[in-house]
Amino acid sequence: MMKAYAAKNIRNVALLGHSSSGKTTLTEAVLFSLGITNRQGKVTDGNTVSDFDKEEIARKISIGTSVIPVEWNDLKYNLLDTPGYFDFIGEMYGAKRASEGSVLLVDAQSGVEVGTEKSWKNLEKYKTPRIVFLNKMDKENVDFQKVLDELKSTLDEKIIPIAIPIGTGDTFKGFVSVLDGKAYEYNGKNRKEIPITDEQQAEIDEIKEVLDEKIAETDEGLMDKYFSGEPFTEEEMNKGVKLAVLSGDLAPLIVGSAENAVGCDFLLEIIGKHLPSPSDVASYVGEHDGEEVERKVDNNEPFSAVVFKTIVDPFVGKLTLFKVLSGKLNKDMDLYNSTKDKTEKLGGLYYLRGKQQIETNEIVAGDIGATSKLSYTQTGDTLCDKSKAVRYETIEYPKATLFQAIEAKNKGDEEKIGVSLNKLVEEDPSIVVQRNNETKQLLIGGQGNMQLAVIVDKLKNRFGVEVNLTKPIIAYRETIRGTSSVQGKHKKQSGGAGQYGDVHIRFEPSQEEFEFDEEIFGGSVPRNYWPAVEKGIRESLEHGVLAGYPVVNIKATLFDGSYHDVDSNEMSFKLAAILAFKKGMEAAKPVLLEPIMKVEIVIPDNYLGDVMGDINKRRGRILGMDQQSDGTQKLIAEAPHAEMFEYAIDLRAMTQARGSFTMEFVRYEEAPANIAEKIIEQAKADKE
Repeated sequence: MMKAYAAKNIRNVALLGHSSSGKTTLTEAVLFSLGITNRQGKVTDGNTVSDFDKEEIARKISIGTSVIPVEWNDLKYNLLDTPGYFDFIGEMYGAKRASEGSVLLVDAQSGVEVGTEKSWKNLEKYKTPRIVFLNKMDKENVDFQKVLDELKSTLDEKIIPIAIPIGTGDTFKGFVSVLDGKAYEYNGKNRKEIPITDEQQAEIDEIKEVLDEKIAETDEGLMDKYFSGEPFTEEEMNKGVKLAVLSGDLAPLIVGSAENAVGCDFLLEIIGKHLPSPSDVASYVGEHDGEEVERKVDNNEPFSAVVFKTIVDPFVGKLTLFKVLSGKLNKDMDLYNSTKDKTEKLGGLYYLRGKQQIETNEIVAGDIGATSKLSYTQTGDTLCDKSKAVRYETIEYPKATLFQAIEAKNKGDEEKIGVSLNKLVEEDPSIVVQRNNETKQLLIGGQGNMQLAVIVDKLKNRFGVEVNLTKPIIAYRETIRGTSSVQGKHKKQSGGAGQYGDVHIRFEPSQEEFEFDEEIFGGSVPRNYWPAVEKGIRESLEHGVLAGYPVVNIKATLFDGSYHDVDSNEMSFKLAAILAFKKGMEAAKPVLLEPIMKVEIVIPDNYLGDVMGDINKRRGRILGMDQQSDGTQKLIAEAPHAEMFEYAIDLRAMTQARGSFTMEFVRYEEAPANIAEKIIEQAKADKE
């Protein structure tokens, strides 16, 4: 049993950083140093508490966010271990929704990596209070000053060390704390105070000058004290640092080695002192019946919570992870999902630590909990008390940029695919599943090929469905560039009632998708047969004469024909129109049209040349450029869909994953002759 903590004694912290900067290792080190586990698991050994999913163990990376709650010094820490791999960036959005502060991990050996930059941008965008944990200080060739300078110049000057390392590489054994002016050395996971040297004291004094200025800016009283040259007390320093962190003016940096549990207890100490608790966020604003509703982070308020993650396990069923924003939830309460307008039955109440379920009777404002077997609830939904309903904003996920067609290896599995994919979308809402009505393909979209590969493996390992991924079929179109007037005659006279229909139709290009008109004089085709003629042409539009693609932007005018008093009927005129369509299309310079996409690409300046050159190679054209406030460039371009399928993979390779893009369909354009020829040949081969 884990006891309930008041909101002011809870710290919800998202761990962010580049892949393999040590987020999962850090959670292991914390669990081990607090004696919750009796040995420290390793990602490489596949035995960590945080990475419990089969795919995570196989790939040795985090794929989903997991929650690691720990208790220390009368505080409860909910550490949210997020994936660093870019394909699973959607997981970071859920973790950020459930936390008030973040720890950005940086690999001291690698310095600032792309994932460091991306996480920092997200922290800046949402003004998240943060601490930087410089990990792997015990690795070879680590130069503390060099990494610190790089962090300041690449990310921000407001990164200020409040711990400086004692030794580096093999000799790294502890740190000096700037705030309390003490030196600490580790023996295993145990820390002891050691005397401070004059050199270390000089370093501290230098950092304190910068820090004091930041502290003075947080409070008028402190500012006066600063200008009168009086030193701050330790209490004033701690208060000032917390305020500066809350306002986003300061990002304290500490050092350590998660692998050897060095600095992990200090990190918890700093999180406890300087990152906000749920009660530091005074209230949350939602809406009900179009009215704004405010809920304080307080146990006495009506209950409300937001769902930030769903885990679908074929054995345990569905687990719903939520953060209580106001009030409290106990086992006997009825849950109301205000997003879906459904009442839910609570299926047990617990804290999750990795996949371990720790039973509890209630979960209070500010804390994170889980329940199972909810029928309607999905990630991003609001759960609340029905009599005091409120609905919070759902989580915005990044748009899918890589789409593939998915099909079952075994014919009987088609139904199963749909059901299984829906469960995986519940677990990861950044996945898109859509059926293309025209090409009849089922498409899945995600952030990159790793995410799609994980879906394939999950379908096989969890649901027993084997699938293939293929390139989506492109929805080409056909039209005409010329005009033609043709006759279509359908005549059948062999015993019994005959069939007779005869039409003269003019085909020409049109701005409309399809127009039908008539210019009949003297009743050569009776009025009651005109709809049958139009119907024949409309049905023919589905398959053009070049490659069998739908026909657009065409006008058909019925201008003459003949009929038979006895043998003419609607069917005969419809068949005559179908014959006329085929002849008319062939005679009016038919062309193939391809879909053109509008692409908006955001990249750092130094990749501009490469990306522009690459768009040209894809038969694209640059329409404009727009300098962004964060120093990146936004390129606006158009390119044929056929050239853009793998763009998510290629742009990542071109820009070391620093580039991002969105893409949407704009119009159809005539495909160049050499390309059209290949498509037409392929279509004929497919028919045969």
